[in-house]
Order: sequence, then C-alpha cells, then structure tokens
Amino acid sequence: MTKLTTHCLDTFSGKPAKGVKVDIYFITDKREKLNSIVLNNDGRAEEPLLEGNSFKEGQYELVFFVGDYFKRITDLPKTPFLNEIIIKFGVSNPKEHYHVPLLVTPWSYSTYRGS
Repeated sequence: MTKLTTHCLDTFSGKPAKGVKVDIYFITDKREKLNSIVLNNDGRAEEPLLEGNSFKEGQYELVFFVGDYFKRITDLPKTPFLNEIIIKFGVSNPKEHYHVPLLVTPWSYSTYRGS
C-alpha cells in the first residue's frame, strides 16, 4: 500500500520517543503543511502520515519537535542543542511504502529509509 510512515526512538534512554510532535510538509516553490501528529507510546504514528492519492512524487520535510520531548524527560539546558530536527527527503515512486524513522539523543540523530 502506498503510504508514508515514521517512528522515533530515543537512543539516550533506550525507549520509544512517545509524545513527540511531527509535522509533514510538501515542498514546491512554497512549503505546504500537510499533516501534524503526536507519536504514541510506541513512538509511532497511529495512522500513516500520508497515504493513497495524498502521497505523491516530490520533496517532503518531516519536522520532529525533539527539544520539547527531551525537556519533559531529562534536565537539559534552557537552550537545547537539538530542538527541531528537519528531515528533507524525496519520493520518486509514491506507489511504494516510504518509512522514515528517527533515532535521536539530545545531542545527535540519524535517519534512513526503512521498510
């Protein structure tokens, strides 16, 4: 099924990053907000971010609001090192499933195209 999904793992505490807000944008000449979700207790969205005809070829951004998350679970400086993590990626075949996970600590992150 054609869809876009994500999840977030907190590798600092070794747990799913529950409660992280995630926004999704479609990028052309402008930045169009398509959806906004909050990750569940498993660090996942309850439903795909996009699916079916709303998921099309082009450039996207996922914005993970990790600064708020880490302020809730640990003692960070007033100004966190990472606050909003923006993952920019392209979809060349919207008939495929795109899974874009985020692994994050208060000081580092990584991502990849999952399945």
